[in-house]
Amino acid sequence: MGIEWLKPSVFFGSVLYALIGVFVFWVCFLIVDKVTPYDLWAEIVERKNTALAIVVGAMAIAIGLIVAAAIH
Repeated sequence: MGIEWLKPSVFFGSVLYALIGVFVFWVCFLIVDKVTPYDLWAEIVERKNTALAIVVGAMAIAIGLIVAAAIH
C-alpha cells in the first residue's frame, strides 16, 4: 500500500469526493423532508415518534450507501 495516499493529489481528491458526497446526501435529505406531508423534526423530537425516527434513520443510511456507491 505504501504512502501513496499521502500525495497531495490523492488527498485533495478524497476530500473533494467526501464534500461532494456530503452535499449530495444533504440535498437528498432535504428533498425527502419536503416530500413528506409533515415536519420530520417536530414529529421526531417534539412528539417522540420513535417509529418515524427509525424510518428516517434507515432512509439516511440508504441514501448514504447510494451516494457512496455512486462516488466510488
